[in-house]
Amino acid sequence: MTSNAPEGRRILGELRSDDGVGVVRIEDRFDAGIDDVWSALTEPARLARWYADVEGDLRVGGEFHVHVFASGAEGNRRVTACSPPQGFTVASDNDTHEVTLTADGDRTVLVLEHRGVPLDLLFAYGAGEQIHVEDLGGHLDGRERESAEARWDALEAAYRPLAEEISPQR
Repeated sequence: MTSNAPEGRRILGELRSDDGVGVVRIEDRFDAGIDDVWSALTEPARLARWYADVEGDLRVGGEFHVHVFASGAEGNRRVTACSPPQGFTVASDNDTHEVTLTADGDRTVLVLEHRGVPLDLLFAYGAGEQIHVEDLGGHLDGRERESAEARWDALEAAYRPLAEEISPQR
């Protein structure tokens, strides 16, 4: 991982290309047990405190609608795999998010891989996914969600050069 973010913000992500589409990989460690992190990622009431309003069926094969707070993005997704509390995969028509959790004593390591990202927007997805993971960490620590706008500029500036190493921007 790189740690050259402006204003002291560390970079949690790695960017790469796989078969002509972008992949964002974010890794972070939380001072929370795996069951607590799992709950924060899978229970609609907890998701609504830090990430998004989620409505629908969150079981394997189920479809749900999500409205993400930080970006305003919304859409339909389906759960394609789930192994509580180690991880899950959700997909839309264009991309997939795979989340893996690993217990490390009383801490938890989270790895998020977002596949199917347009290469010309890889930097933006990197910054956005990091904001979501930071929001999760804040929730687990009992803090209020920070303004995404306040973090966006620093993270975009840090992720843009990483994306340019993968694919020249037009």
